[in-house]
Amino acid sequence: MDLAISAVASDLASRFISILINRFSITSCAEEKAERLQRLLQRVETVVEEADARYISNSGMLSQLRMLEDVMYRSYHALHTFKYGDLEGADEGVRKGSLSLYFAAPLKRFQRSCATIDNSHDLQSALESLEAAVANMTEFVILLGGCERMSRRPYDTYLYLENFMFGRHAEKQQAINILLQPSPLNTNAPTVLPIIGGRLVGKKTLVAHVCNDDKVRRHFSHILHLNRDNLQIIDRESYISRRALVIVELTTDVTDEEWTKFCSSVSDMGQGSKVILITKLQKLSRFGTVKPVCLNNLSFEEYSYLFKVLSFGSTNMDDHPRLASTVQEFPMLLRGSLVSAYAFADALKKNMSAHFWASVLDRWRGVVESNLSMFGEHPKLLLESDRPTDIARFISPSTSLLRLMPPRSAADTQERPLPMLTFGELIEDPGILPRGDFDLVTWKTKIAPYCQYVHFVPAAHAEQKPEMLLSRRKRPSLFL
Repeated sequence: MDLAISAVASDLASRFISILINRFSITSCAEEKAERLQRLLQRVETVVEEADARYISNSGMLSQLRMLEDVMYRSYHALHTFKYGDLEGADEGVRKGSLSLYFAAPLKRFQRSCATIDNSHDLQSALESLEAAVANMTEFVILLGGCERMSRRPYDTYLYLENFMFGRHAEKQQAINILLQPSPLNTNAPTVLPIIGGRLVGKKTLVAHVCNDDKVRRHFSHILHLNRDNLQIIDRESYISRRALVIVELTTDVTDEEWTKFCSSVSDMGQGSKVILITKLQKLSRFGTVKPVCLNNLSFEEYSYLFKVLSFGSTNMDDHPRLASTVQEFPMLLRGSLVSAYAFADALKKNMSAHFWASVLDRWRGVVESNLSMFGEHPKLLLESDRPTDIARFISPSTSLLRLMPPRSAADTQERPLPMLTFGELIEDPGILPRGDFDLVTWKTKIAPYCQYVHFVPAAHAEQKPEMLLSRRKRPSLFL
């Protein structure tokens, strides 16, 4: 019996030592890959930033730019997961207590060993993709040198993301190219460029940056902004023989007759006048005369990169490894919402406390779980479909009901002013909740088109049906 026990113990010890050696070997090799990945990322990021500062008219180069951006963000995500992923289990154990950590330690070690191997494989895959992209980048860089440079001040990553549009480089170039192209001489019909995408993906932000481009501003003598209400109200005499850019925002469908009449008015403007149609309705692409620019949600890796940079600001992430580990969980819970990304990140970077970040994360996780339980959907989807969203768990587990309603229009907030609270203030201190009804400013943009998102919140103690609350507030056409 003793011999059998000794043999089993010896075998287990040998296997354990083998696992340790194997893990050490994998970790050492992975660290070398991580260093190489970091160096390659610096090269690719430099090229992407340079491309964003040039006028690129070649469609093939724009496609390659999209691929470079995609592989860059996937590589950043793999690198971040490798560097800080192992800390997640430790943080969870600390939150649950030392006793549970003691009993769970063997399982955690095994899970972390598996995670290390998985992260190493992800790192290898990212490295191979990035190496292939760099190997095929030479011709792109040479051609890029021949592209005209835009007038722009130098920037660092954080300031750029705070005050300028993030990403959408290729889409912006595509729109600029279409606007600057000569119009066909054999027709009076204006060129119509549809900008199509879901709610709050940045359609109006993209158009604002395109219109602010120096070449575009010089090309058109006037820029008009219209919507469904004033689609047919164009003073023809004021714009006759003047090249104009007409921007139309439509949240509902229009008839072919209405659109034809509108285009007839634009045709009376100067030769080369063009139309940008902003909408979330795919069927309105039928009015386009050129291929539409389609905006989708950012990929998870791109969104994750944006959130991390915004959350840390000018602070070095490597100096705060616990925060770097925690920040990885936010993008998964926020589901790609740009408004949420900016609102949460703005509050997090003001308080670089690991306890505060973990608290905010747990509170929002409670909101997600609560809405999934009550409505069967994530808060992002509820807000995008103009349905009430419960945020009671973000305030306190004991709060019974606190509903975030669809956005109020600017006119409505002026006619019936209510106490106003920003979402950032609510994140920092949930105890400042006003008594009675109030308005919650989820986010106020710092870049064009400079709008704020104001939601009505009924008193926390009022138990009302979501359908009744929704009928009291109509969705404004301002928000697409």
